[in-house]
This record gives sequence, C-alpha cells and structure tokens, in this order.
Amino acid sequence: GQPEPEAQGTPFTDVKETDFYYKSVLWAVENGITNGISATEFGPTAACNRAQVVTFLWRYLDSPDAVAENPFTDVDDAAWYGMPILWAVENGVTNGISATEFGVNTNCNRAHMVTFLYRAMN
Repeated sequence: GQPEPEAQGTPFTDVKETDFYYKSVLWAVENGITNGISATEFGPTAACNRAQVVTFLWRYLDSPDAVAENPFTDVDDAAWYGMPILWAVENGVTNGISATEFGVNTNCNRAHMVTFLYRAMN
C-alpha cells in the first residue's frame, strides 16, 4: 500500500474531494509522478499517450538511468520522455509500435497500461 497523501485540497478545479481519484491525484502530484495539464487543471478525463504512461512508471520507480541506444525516429533523447522510453524498452516494459517508431503520441489504452505495469513490476 501507498502512504496516504498529506496535502488537503488540490490546485485543480477539475478534481474534487468527492471524486474517486482524488487521493490518487494528490499522491501522484506529491510524489512527482505527474502534474496537471495546466496550473489549474489536472485533466482527469484526458487520454494519455505512450510517452506519458511510460514516464509515470519511470518516475514511480525513481527515474532509473538507461543505457540503451535509441532506435526510434520519433524519440528525442533530450525530451522529457527520452530517458523514460529508453528505460522502458531496455527493461522489457514495452517496445515500439515498429522497429523505428515508438509511438510517442499514440494513445495508450487500458490494456497497454496494465501490461506496462505488469512488466515494470515483474
């Protein structure tokens, strides 16, 4: 189990204490796993792409380094998602949507998310 979030309230106008995801959002923000889509919006119904989901996992696991070569034409090593994607591929969490494309902006469905989680947690 994860520790309960300590902060009361969020800066997000679209996250209310009565929402089932309220504590999860607090926890994720407090632990640096994610932030909002703006200073005042979390975007609880927004879709996540592959780069975001892999980055959430990578941050949860304390942002480990990766040494893998980058085979993807759509992944900039210096971008916020560069190291997380290389880590995910290096550790068998996921691979690209092709040999040369990761699919950075491809939406990540629930099946992909649980598969990434399962693989990341061994």
